[in-house]
Amino acid sequence: MTVATSLTRQSPVEGMVLMAACMLVLPVMDAIAKYMATVEGMSPGQVTFYRFFFQLACTLPVLFLLRGRDALAARRPYMNLLRGCLHGAASLMFFAAVKYMPLADVFAIYFVEPFILTALSALFLKERVGWRRWLAIVVGFGGAMIVIQPSYAVFGLTALLPVACAFLFALYMFLNRAIGEADSPMTMQTMSGVGGTLIMGAALLAGTGTGASDLAPSLPSSWLGLGLLVLLGSISGYIHLLIVRAFRLAPLSVLAPFQYFEIIAATILGYALFGEFPDASKWTGVAIIVGSGLFILWREQKRAKSTAI
Repeated sequence: MTVATSLTRQSPVEGMVLMAACMLVLPVMDAIAKYMATVEGMSPGQVTFYRFFFQLACTLPVLFLLRGRDALAARRPYMNLLRGCLHGAASLMFFAAVKYMPLADVFAIYFVEPFILTALSALFLKERVGWRRWLAIVVGFGGAMIVIQPSYAVFGLTALLPVACAFLFALYMFLNRAIGEADSPMTMQTMSGVGGTLIMGAALLAGTGTGASDLAPSLPSSWLGLGLLVLLGSISGYIHLLIVRAFRLAPLSVLAPFQYFEIIAATILGYALFGEFPDASKWTGVAIIVGSGLFILWREQKRAKSTAI
């Protein structure tokens, strides 16, 4: 899950290397979430709460060290908190999905997010989206259906959780555009941790009242589990800051394709840790999704160049 900001000093090669490294590390977060749910027996809701709680615990001291009393003096605090709530809800959908489904499948379906964001930009920001990109969006969703169909037959509505996650994360990215550079990346990341922790705390309270097993509160059952949760929050907090750094070193159009490295890392981790590997039909769906996403990025880059001339 990624955050973009504007370009300052350009160093495309450094940005690409940093982005590739981040995309290969991020799926570790989701592998930890799957391990905690399937081996340690912790609910996805509780894992998500710890993800944001330890993200906040890791980034807040650094923020105070850098900015002192102005650490949480966000210019748009409510928008930032809303970002955190959306991010928290999206993470819950994702972690619930990886509890039941293979990691690579969840990532493949989740990558309909750029299509949703493009559609939202066209509908609400009135950004111009030509028929070719609309066709790529339709084709990309078709690829997602190829991945979803066999998963739906096995897991039912659970197979749609990555789509819900993609929609919520697209809204989160939408707010990033609205906020712009009003606040520093560190402040935004810390406020996101506050919002995510609050919304997941409320979700756990609701889970206690309703008896929902995927929102059941619990403590880590082992020291290994506790260490993994701290690692989960650390990766969440600091890798996303490195992604912000990458977007300052190179343009979005150069870095965006590296997001698909997450599917590679997720496939390797899923096979190595959980014995999961996509079949031929799912690889076909993945190829269609990635191809459609890259086409949209190419069209956006071409349009940006033609506008600048």
